[in-house]
Amino acid sequence: MSVNTYADYSRDRIGWFFGLSGPQLAILAGASLPVFWALQQQAWARVLGFLVVFGFVFLVTVVSIQGRSAVGWLWATGCHLFAGLTGTGRFTARAAQGRADSLDDVDLPGVLQGLQIHDGPPAGPTQSRIAIIQNHAARTWAVTAAVVHPGIGMSDAAERNRQAAGLTSLLDLASRGELIDEVIFMVRTVPDDGAERSVWVARHRVPDANPLARQVNDDLQRHLSAASVRTEAFVTIVVPETRIARQARDSGGGLTGRARVLYSLIGEIEAQLRAGLAMTDVRWLTSPELALACRTGFAPGDRAGVVDALAEHTRDPQVNPDVPWTMAGPSGADTAARHYSHDAWDSVSSTIKLPAKGAVIGALAPVLTPAEPGERRCFMVAFPILGQTAAERTSDNAEFAADMGDELRRRAGVKAKARHRNDASKAHAMDEKLARGNALIRPYAVCCVTVPRTAGISEFGRRLDGCVRRAGFAPLRLDLAQDAGFAAAAIPLGISLSRSSGA
Repeated sequence: MSVNTYADYSRDRIGWFFGLSGPQLAILAGASLPVFWALQQQAWARVLGFLVVFGFVFLVTVVSIQGRSAVGWLWATGCHLFAGLTGTGRFTARAAQGRADSLDDVDLPGVLQGLQIHDGPPAGPTQSRIAIIQNHAARTWAVTAAVVHPGIGMSDAAERNRQAAGLTSLLDLASRGELIDEVIFMVRTVPDDGAERSVWVARHRVPDANPLARQVNDDLQRHLSAASVRTEAFVTIVVPETRIARQARDSGGGLTGRARVLYSLIGEIEAQLRAGLAMTDVRWLTSPELALACRTGFAPGDRAGVVDALAEHTRDPQVNPDVPWTMAGPSGADTAARHYSHDAWDSVSSTIKLPAKGAVIGALAPVLTPAEPGERRCFMVAFPILGQTAAERTSDNAEFAADMGDELRRRAGVKAKARHRNDASKAHAMDEKLARGNALIRPYAVCCVTVPRTAGISEFGRRLDGCVRRAGFAPLRLDLAQDAGFAAAAIPLGISLSRSSGA
């Protein structure tokens, strides 16, 4: 049995004619009218002038540069320059300025500024209070779980296909509930700092130990820690306010009602994560645990100090190992055109374009492998789920665009290319799958590399792009949006790039 290759995806919008959408065709048709009018009047000087104008309109409307149109680049460049001139692109934490009024206030940069973290009601046998993430800018609610997965590196083809089917079942389950808007998977890998081993050795080493055994253990710790990689994985479910508001009123209203609805979704998602995706541990994070995950996302080197504080807390309860939310972010951050600086670290983020030939499960493993000590790799895969009405409307539009494109090419005598035929066949098959109960999603992925500021981020950004290409995909650097890319790829707070308010 071979591993399935997944290529059953198509472009979000299929052009009617030569890949052009309806608005693009209308703009080009309107821009061409003055040219034909000048030809009719035989005003050749005006023809030349109108052709120049038409060429400019064509470039602005049709040509896409690095995934954006010319208008998109102009708007992004203008916003970036405005932020640099006014200083709004720089962030300084209130704690660094001595203006922190409350330790529970979230103080994070960029797209994370609209977040508020609530403690949910006690739940489960341990009566833990799960952290409820409220995004005021995007008007969403989210919860995050730290998960442990054994990996698929040693799994056979049957096991990989079974877990891929489990992911499909998870997304279909989320779609049928009509509450969850997005499911986000995040993985962070960093060379092991050896903090847990150092604590264990300090506790169990005896003063009269054999010097040779002591030297052997020290050598093992020094060499094996440098070759080891520590992995953290998170799952976040996002529910928009427009979907949860009604059920929250029926459950008591306010934060408590929304927490009850989210807790019910947690039970459904956790059962599928353990059964379908073979997760060995699923732990929904409390507010202190989520703050720690946020802090180590911004500063990977701070984890060793937190581990030491936790070890000291077991001996001295007065030691506080928790990270307050007002200090969970960086003390300072600055957004450059091609990278993001936060404290003593620099990060580069890129999106990943799906290959036309498809990919197998686990193909992105090289992207998560750090190349040098001190380097941290992050990877986020988001699955935005369309509602049933929006999915059917998208399917109808895709079928109409495919049929219209075929008819226009036939009338113009243009032979359809293989890419056009493949897009048309996938558009026609989409309606059948929706009728069978499958969910329609718009997945995307963001990868990120973080290194100390003294290491030189440009070289590590090129290495990250090279790893993406070796995995069979195509990288697309998130220029002028590196802060949003980093927040989505490295901070497990449910930040989405598929919403305009969250991007």
